[in-house]
Amino acid sequence: MGVRGATLVARYAGFAVLAVLANLAAQRLVLSGADPVTSTRFAAAMAVGTLVGLVVKYLLDKRWIFYDRTSGAKAQGAQFLLYSAMGVVTTLIFWVSETAAWIIWGTDAAREAGAILGLSVGYVTKYLLDRRYVFNRAEARA
Repeated sequence: MGVRGATLVARYAGFAVLAVLANLAAQRLVLSGADPVTSTRFAAAMAVGTLVGLVVKYLLDKRWIFYDRTSGAKAQGAQFLLYSAMGVVTTLIFWVSETAAWIIWGTDAAREAGAILGLSVGYVTKYLLDRRYVFNRAEARA
């Protein structure tokens, strides 16, 4: 892997970390004060966190990974919907991993570790899908 490839990987990983942190912060906000955490509150926290992480990652990837210049509300809306659709399977990976850790160990630390593991696997898969189907007209260069 050349310098350009290494830069792209580092940037993508950094953006993934930012999106994960945004996701987990949003989850903590939803879960704050909930003692005990109910299944409904847990599902709401995962949904809100997922949406926040999705928007953060989309904006960063669009500009700094794929150098996409798509403009106009209609075109960008369609692109965001496609980007979101590519994330359905990867989101399921994340949710199953986070939920399994929470059910098995029952702690916030385990839940967040499960989330990080699931998001890590999901982001690698998502990059490949986005490169091929979402930003295939934009040239990815570091």
